[in-house]
Amino acid sequence: MSKAKSPRRVGDNEALAVGTTIRGSAQKLNLVAALIRGKKAEDALNILAFSKRAMAKDASKVLASAIANAENNHNLDVDALIVAEASVGKSITMKRFHTRGRGKSTRILKPISRLRIVVREQEEA
Repeated sequence: MSKAKSPRRVGDNEALAVGTTIRGSAQKLNLVAALIRGKKAEDALNILAFSKRAMAKDASKVLASAIANAENNHNLDVDALIVAEASVGKSITMKRFHTRGRGKSTRILKPISRLRIVVREQEEA
């Protein structure tokens, strides 16, 4: 008796990759994710490669992983892939402190974000 296979979270013509610990706020990561939503996968990689935002490097890694998953695990055509979904969420927040004058301290919050990218194989029209 083995455990039943878990159902796929995406469709048959889709592949998924999740970056769980991306260092930075979800608001900044969402600005990068907005650049690639709905674009072709190849164009999205180029946009991220030449973006000046620091979060673009981490988003590029997650997108490359989603493309590799589509090719190797689901046998999808890489040239026909589009970024169907790029959603951002908050993960944990590290709490640190900074000593201040007169024996006081202030809180420093170091947020960590999650990025979920779904690529879909688009039918040739």
